[in-house]
Amino acid sequence: MPIGNSRISRSHSPSLRNWEAPPPMLAERMRADAELEMGWGRLIFGHTFEDMEVLADRLRTEPPGTRNIAFYLRDPHVLLASSPQEFFLDPSHTFRLWAHQYRTAHRIPRGITIRRLATLADAGEANRILAARSMVTWDPEYMVATKAEPAKVVFLAESTEDGQLVGTVTGVDHVRAFDDPENGSSLWCLAVDPQAKTPGVGLALVRHLVEHYFTRGRQYVDLSVMHDNHQAIALYQKLGFRRVPVFAVKLKNAINEALFTAPEPEERLNPYARIIVDEARRRGIAVEIVDSEIPLFRLELGGRAVTCHESLSELTSSIAFLRCDDKRLTRRVLAGAGLRVPAQQAADGAASDRTFLEEHGRIVVKPARGEQGRGVSVDVRTVEDLQAAYAEAATTADEVVLEEYIDGEDLRVIVIGNEMVAAAVRRPPRVVGNGKHDLRTLVEKYNRRREAATGGESRVPLDRETARLIHDAGYDWDTVLPEGKGLTVRRVANLHTGGTIHDVTDLVHPALAEAACAAARALAIPVVGLDLVVPDVSGPDYRIIEANERPGLANHEPQPTAERFLDLLFPETARAA
Repeated sequence: MPIGNSRISRSHSPSLRNWEAPPPMLAERMRADAELEMGWGRLIFGHTFEDMEVLADRLRTEPPGTRNIAFYLRDPHVLLASSPQEFFLDPSHTFRLWAHQYRTAHRIPRGITIRRLATLADAGEANRILAARSMVTWDPEYMVATKAEPAKVVFLAESTEDGQLVGTVTGVDHVRAFDDPENGSSLWCLAVDPQAKTPGVGLALVRHLVEHYFTRGRQYVDLSVMHDNHQAIALYQKLGFRRVPVFAVKLKNAINEALFTAPEPEERLNPYARIIVDEARRRGIAVEIVDSEIPLFRLELGGRAVTCHESLSELTSSIAFLRCDDKRLTRRVLAGAGLRVPAQQAADGAASDRTFLEEHGRIVVKPARGEQGRGVSVDVRTVEDLQAAYAEAATTADEVVLEEYIDGEDLRVIVIGNEMVAAAVRRPPRVVGNGKHDLRTLVEKYNRRREAATGGESRVPLDRETARLIHDAGYDWDTVLPEGKGLTVRRVANLHTGGTIHDVTDLVHPALAEAACAAARALAIPVVGLDLVVPDVSGPDYRIIEANERPGLANHEPQPTAERFLDLLFPETARAA
C-alpha cells in the first residue's frame, strides 16, 4: 500500500507529546474519561481522566478472563501509590513511529495476503494464534459484531498456499476513540502463528497497519512491547519506531500474575517440563528440580510426592513403559485389543525385507525402539532406498522393523486418565521457494524460524533422509526453487524433525477418540500420546502407528494438557485450578 504525500507532512518535526499535558485549548477537544472495548478487555486512555479515583474504578471493573489496560498515564506513580495491592506498572516499553520518519517497503511480501477480520471463523482462527502465543484471547462474537467500528480495525494475514490464517494485528484510531488532538493511533495484539512457514508475516502486518493509518492522515503509531521481547523490539526499531516515555498500569489478576510476582528460580527446563512445573506452582504444589538437564522434577503436596520426567511420572508402570517403548510389542498389544494397526515385520536386511516391500509397495523403515523420529524413513519404494533406510535405522537401535505405509493425516491424540484431552494434526516440514535462495538456505532459514517458535525443539535434520526426498523430487541442495514453489523436505511429521502441529481437538470423530482411549486402556498407561494415520480427522477410519509414553504436552496449547496432567497426579487441586 503506497503512502501518498497529500495527507502526511514530512516537512516538520512533531511538537505535540501526549505524555505531557496538552495546552488547555487542545485538552478541551479530547473526549473525557475515554475508553475502548477491545474484546479482551478495555483500553483506558489515562490522559483523558481528570479524577484518578474514576480511573482506578474503571481499571477494577474487568470481567473474569479479561484485562483492562490504562495507557498514557501522566502520573502512574500516583495511581500505584493509591492502591499498591491492586495495581502494578506494566514492564513494557512504548515505541512510537512518526509518519514523517516512515519509509515504505521496496518489496511486497510474498506468500501472504492481508485482509480485515470478517467472520466468526476468522475470529476463532485469530484466537488460536493468540492462544498459541500465550496472549489473551478475545470474544469472537463481539469482534465480529463490532468489525465495522471506526475506532479499531483487525487485520489478518492469510497464506496464499493453503488459505490458513498465519497472523493478526489490531489497530486503534485515537481520533475516533477520544478525539485525539495529536492525531495519533496505536498497534495492539500482534501475533504470528508459530507454525507459519512464510517468513516476514509480523513485519508485513505491522507495515500494513502503519500504512493504513498514515494514509488516513494519522501522525504517529504507538505500540507497547514487553521489555525483554528483544526479537519484536528489533523488528520495530528496524521500521523506525523509537522509545517514548509512556507507561501502562494494569490490575493484578491471574492473567497478569507473572508480571508482578517475584520470578521463580531460573532452572534450565525444556518447554515440556516447564509447562507442568508452572502449572504445579500456580496450584501451590511444591516443586523440586532434581535434574534440570534430563529434566527430572519432584512435585509434592500434603505429604504426597510424585517424581516426573516431563509427562512421564511414577504413575506409569515399567511394564506400561515397555509396551510403548518397543514398537513391535505396541502393535501386538493393540492388535490383540481389536484395534486397527498396519502390517509389520522385523527387518533382517535379507530377502524377506524385499518381499515385504514388494507386497506393500510403499513401506516405513524404523528402529524397533526410539523416539523423536530418529532413524525413521517414510514412503520407501525401492530396494536401494530400503537398504539405505535399514542402515540408517540400525545406527539408532539394535533391531529394525518394516511397516506398511498408510497414506493420510498424521494425528496425535493425548489421552490422560482414559480421556482424550487434545488432538492435533502433525504436518511434515515444507519450504517455499523465493527464486533467490537454494534449498539448503531455505531449509536453514526454516530451521531458524522453527527453533525460535519451539524453544530450540524443532529443526529439519540436514541428513540422508532429507536429501533423499529432495532427490526424489528431482532437486538437490543447490537447487533454487522458483518463487512460490513448495517442497516437502521430510515425510515424518515429527515436531523434532521440523514438523508443525495444528490443533484439531474439536474436529475429531468420536470413533477416533474412543480408539485412542481403548489403546490407552490396552496399554494400561495413564498418560500417552497415540499416533494415528487417518484419511480425515472428522471420519471414523484410522490405523494406530505408535504410542508415546512421554508425550510433549506443551505442543498442544491452548488445550489444557498440563492442567489435566496435574488433575491426575493431585486430584484434590482440580477444583481450585
